[in-house]
Amino acid sequence: MKLGYTILYVGDVKATMNFYENAFSLKPKFLHESGQYGEMDTGETTLSFTEHNSSKPKSIDFLKTTDAKSSYPVEIAFTTKDVSTAYKKAMGAGCKNVSEPEQKPWGQVVSYVLDLNGFLVEICSPIS
Repeated sequence: MKLGYTILYVGDVKATMNFYENAFSLKPKFLHESGQYGEMDTGETTLSFTEHNSSKPKSIDFLKTTDAKSSYPVEIAFTTKDVSTAYKKAMGAGCKNVSEPEQKPWGQVVSYVLDLNGFLVEICSPIS
């Protein structure tokens, strides 16, 4: 088994793709002409966005975040050699701070932000 892609359900795919380009320096890979589905160029595993009601199973409802202190029960992580610079760029693009870059006992530098949709995003150094 191999992880092929992650899809985050959002209110506005194009706005989210623009946000991820500005906040995390990701490049758009594909945006469907309907605007309801898009992919970012993230390497081997694709990060995708789709509108809330465009393709979700009809038998489930999504949780809603209520404020800057709540998040969906999922995290995505981006690795970089310069966590501090990436964190500052994300904050400048409109992310909400969860925790500033911090050196962990195992040697990794880790920070957390919330994106414009309320998803928890980890910005961290690679684990050595």
